[in-house]
Amino acid sequence: MSLRICILETDVLRPELVEQYQGYGRMFEQLFSRQPIAAEFRVYNVLNDEYPDDDQVFDAYLVTGSKADSFGDDPWIQKLKTFLLERYQRGDKLLGVCFGHQLLALLLGGKSERAHQGWGVGTHRYVMNAKAPWMSPQVEELTLLISHQDQVTRLPENATVIASSDFCPNAAYHIGDQVLCFQGHPEFIHDYSRALLELRQHNLGQEVYRKGIDSLAHEHQGSTVAEWMMRFVAHKPQGSSA
Repeated sequence: MSLRICILETDVLRPELVEQYQGYGRMFEQLFSRQPIAAEFRVYNVLNDEYPDDDQVFDAYLVTGSKADSFGDDPWIQKLKTFLLERYQRGDKLLGVCFGHQLLALLLGGKSERAHQGWGVGTHRYVMNAKAPWMSPQVEELTLLISHQDQVTRLPENATVIASSDFCPNAAYHIGDQVLCFQGHPEFIHDYSRALLELRQHNLGQEVYRKGIDSLAHEHQGSTVAEWMMRFVAHKPQGSSA
């Protein structure tokens, strides 16, 4: 039986990128189609006030990346936080990427803010800090494509760091068997990262831009993270009758 995943899309792509990439929801669908666990997806763009009906049942809710700040006070962000807190309190599984990673940390007692380290772009490497049954295949290091200037600077008290780097100490975390989040973008591909870098070249500055472009020579492990996410959703903790 397929897992049912609700994708809460928190952005609209730049006009120059829509024709080729459509949206983050579509990028996640393509990513998850390449991993071995059967899953089906429904995408809701919360910027457009799209949400699932109360009677719809999902195995997990995934919050995508966004240009917005997770600590912003936009009405749509406040509505999303209320929605996610309700799901957390009733025990639903939650997944977060970039903005979603930061928003869930903030919502559950941590802190997210503009990082003094500046922009992180291109391919980034993390050391692994923890292991779990759903982290299969295992890796010694984790490499992901990134694009962010905000970071989680304090995790919720009950969170466990999975992956970190000097640049981004709280790059991935989980909270028990219920929340799993990554600062990096498993759904990105090299061509999309390159297009973002080109569009943001002026804002990034030449040094950051050039390092980002050069780093795209390295592979990334987005497919591995996608498999971890689906295994996390499918995982039943010991003693669970669910």
